[in-house]
Formats: sequence, C-alpha cells, structure tokens
Amino acid sequence: MSKLIAVTGKGGVGKTTVSALLIKNLLAAGKTPVLAIDADPNSCLDAALGVNVTETVGRAREDVKTSPGSDVNVSKKELLRLKLESALVESKGFDLIAMGRPEGEGCYCYANSVLKDVIADISGSYPYVVLDNEAGLENLSRRIVQKVDLMALVSDASNSGLETLLRLYELSREMKMSYDKLALVINRLRGGALPARLNEIKEKTKADIIIGLPDDNEIAAFAEESKSFLDISNSNPVYLKTGELLI
Repeated sequence: MSKLIAVTGKGGVGKTTVSALLIKNLLAAGKTPVLAIDADPNSCLDAALGVNVTETVGRAREDVKTSPGSDVNVSKKELLRLKLESALVESKGFDLIAMGRPEGEGCYCYANSVLKDVIADISGSYPYVVLDNEAGLENLSRRIVQKVDLMALVSDASNSGLETLLRLYELSREMKMSYDKLALVINRLRGGALPARLNEIKEKTKADIIIGLPDDNEIAAFAEESKSFLDISNSNPVYLKTGELLI
C-alpha cells in the first residue's frame, strides 16, 4: 500500500524545496518509483526536480471543456482521464503530475474529482506519494486524497510563521483531516536553535516529529539558479535532516 506524504504551509516557506528533498531521500533509499503531485497552481515542483511539465490538470480540463466530442463515443469524463494520464511526466525513479492554473471560467470541482480518481487508480503502483500543496490546506480540503500517512506543516521561525503553523493545524482539525503522523518543519533556521515557542505549539498539536532545517547557502544557490534539488550534494545538511521525515 502506498504511503502518502503531504507537505503544506504558508507561501514562501520552502514547501517545494522540502518536497523535492523528500523525493531525493526516497530515491536514495530505493523506495521507488515515487509519485510526485504538484498541487500548487504556481507549479514549480517540476523545476525543483529537473523535469519539465507541458500538460497540467488545469489545461486538460479546458481542453476537454471545449472539445466538440468524439466519433468513437468516448465520454468527456473518460477523455479527461486519458489526458490526465498522458500528463504524467516520467523520470528516473519518479513520475510527476501537476495541477497547474485554471485556464478558463469555472472551478476545479470536476477536474478535482477526476484527478482524485486517477490518483486512486495509479497510486497503488507507487510505494510513496509526495503531495506538494499550494499555500494552506485548500487542496486537502477538496479531498483530492482521502488519507494522509504524514502531514508535514512547514514554517519559517518568525512569529507570524509560527502563528500560521498553529492556524493550519487548527484548520486541519476543523476539516477532520485524517493523518497518521504530524510533522512540524521549521525551515531556514539561523543559529541552529528551534524557536522557544515551538514547545507550546508541540503541546497543542501533539506533533509526532519536529525538525529544524538550517539556512543553507547551497540550497539558496540552487533555488536562485532554478537547479534541480536532486543534484544537491549528498552531504548537504538540509537534505540529510529532511530524511528524518521518511516514514
């Protein structure tokens, strides 16, 4: 059975970096193939993994919406399923599918429903699925996935970041999110010490895992140059520390 890791947090805290480094750890551990899902409309997980997405769920939705129909009696729902499956980017050790941006009027409800079915159909072929969310818990609240083995909430060490971390946890409880383990990930730490307030947050959230990721020049350089985090050095402290999230 697949293990699903969902990475979320407010914008700009490094969710995609954490997701990419998790995938690098999974590849190194031989837990392949990995299914990577970029659920952020501002798709950037492909660049972080060194691949190029040319088709997205959003674009597939618009293509099917404007399709005149099929001469071979293929329903629009089945056509969308086929397009989503063809949107899967295959690479060494992992595959990637991206939500992308909506490209027309209307909501994602229909596409979400089909994406949910496609993920349910194909995820069984992958020992691990890593879901890189948009800011907040929006995608999880749409029930694209029903159960999460590990929910990783990512924040920086600022007071506002920690407040958001707590709000995300409270929102997850309101939505009755189902997860086996909860991880709090404090990114870009300077000086190495976790913020003192994290003890209070740990008590409220009953988090199973707490890790701090150091502010790192190599990570910053890779991000600035849009280089694949899969090529980060194997001795990189952020990469090694992220490995503690593996379940």
